[in-house]
Amino acid sequence: LEEAAFQLQQIFRVDISIAFNILGIESMRAGHYQIAYTCFKLAADRGYSKAQFNVGLCYEHGRGTEKDLEKAAFYYYRAASSCHPMAQYRYARCLLCHSPENEWHRLQKAVSFLEQAAVAGLTEAQAYLGVFYMRGLQPKEKRGLKYLLLAAKNGDAQSRYHVGVCYEKGLGVQQSLAEAMRHYRQSAAAGNRSAQERLQV
Repeated sequence: LEEAAFQLQQIFRVDISIAFNILGIESMRAGHYQIAYTCFKLAADRGYSKAQFNVGLCYEHGRGTEKDLEKAAFYYYRAASSCHPMAQYRYARCLLCHSPENEWHRLQKAVSFLEQAAVAGLTEAQAYLGVFYMRGLQPKEKRGLKYLLLAAKNGDAQSRYHVGVCYEKGLGVQQSLAEAMRHYRQSAAAGNRSAQERLQV
């Protein structure tokens, strides 16, 4: 009986968190940012990762609360630790953009979260990792190309353009102008200005 009561309590806890998060989303859409923040925070404090991510967004953009990048990173981390792909991406970006470059541990942590988000299918993380590996201090071109191809297959026109550059210059792949042009055309057709300009040259 105690076990059943505990399980019901857990179900109620999750259900109320989902309800608060939905109320927060609807309040945000209606422009009631403080109410949205309050709802997200109530759900986040109950451990609901989607709400934790939303609280992070509120802090990052100053919606319903003061803008505070440290608090945004804290809530992104909480959601990222529960395998929320967009939170993993945002937290990794916080680590990479707001930490000293010589902190190897933070860099490794950021890359780990980006890779988790990329494997989960998040196009933004795939594209970011692709460029990150291509432009790093010690470029890993094949690994970068792998992530750029994943993002391109998910419809990211900028990544498709970068794949074209890889083929044109032989970065991580055998050089092929024909293959480069194919990727440039696909990227240009999707509206990528850099690819459109490249085709005019």
